[in-house]
Amino acid sequence: MSKLKNKVAVITGASKGIGASIAKYFAAEGAKVVVNYASSKADADKVVKIITDNGGTAIAVQGDVSKQEDVIRLFDETKNAFGTLDILVNNAGIYNYEPIEQVSAETFHQQFNINVLGSIFSIQSALKLFGEKGGNIINVSSGASRSPLPTGSVYSASKAALDAITIALSKEFSGRNIRINSILPGVVETEGSHAAGFIGSEFEAKLISTTPLGRTGQPEDIAKAAVFLASDDAAWVNGEQIAVSGGIYGF
Repeated sequence: MSKLKNKVAVITGASKGIGASIAKYFAAEGAKVVVNYASSKADADKVVKIITDNGGTAIAVQGDVSKQEDVIRLFDETKNAFGTLDILVNNAGIYNYEPIEQVSAETFHQQFNINVLGSIFSIQSALKLFGEKGGNIINVSSGASRSPLPTGSVYSASKAALDAITIALSKEFSGRNIRINSILPGVVETEGSHAAGFIGSEFEAKLISTTPLGRTGQPEDIAKAAVFLASDDAAWVNGEQIAVSGGIYGF
C-alpha cells in the first residue's frame, strides 16, 4: 500500500488515541511521519517504534501547539529531518465538559488556545513548508461542533470555530493547490474518553443506542478517513466537514 508514498506528514497530538492511529496508518501508506506530542514522550516514542519496526519512517517532536514558539520549532525540526511538508493533521485537542456556571477564563482559553489557536499556528507554519507545490490540511474536529451536548458549550464552540476556519481557508487558498477538510468524529474509545469516564458509562450506552451502526468508534475508524482525505483519492474534496460517527451525526 502506498497511497501516501514519500509524503511528509505532521500530526499534532499524535502520542496516543486518534492521533497515534493516524500516524500509524499514514506510515503504513508510505508517509514519513512527524509524531508531535506535548508531554507524553514515552507514548510518542512507542508510536515511532511501532512505525519503524514495521519498516516506516517517523520521528517524535515535542511541542505545545498553543505556544507559537513551540510550533515554529516543530516545523523547523520537520524541515531539518525531511526537507519539506505535504500534509498537516491538526489533531491536538482538549475538552472540558462542565456546566456553564462553572466555566472559567482558564478553562475557556485552554480549550480555544489548543483547539483553535494551536491549529492556526500550525497552519501558518505548514504553509511555509508547503511552498508553491501546495499541500493538504486535515482538521480533526468533532460531531459536537454541529450537535452540541449539555455541559459542552465551550468545547463545541471551539470545534465549530475550527470548522469555520476549514471553510474559510478552503476559499482563501484558491489557486494555491492546498486542500483543507474537517473530520467530525463521534465518541471514540481512546485513553482520553476512558479517563473522562465516557467509556462504560450510561452516556456511552445512550449514544450507542442512537448510533445507527450500534457501537462506539475506534481510533482506526478516524485514521482510515484521514488517509482518504490525505490521498489523491480525495483530490476533489475541499472545504468539507465529514462526519465519521457511525451515523449519529448525519448532517
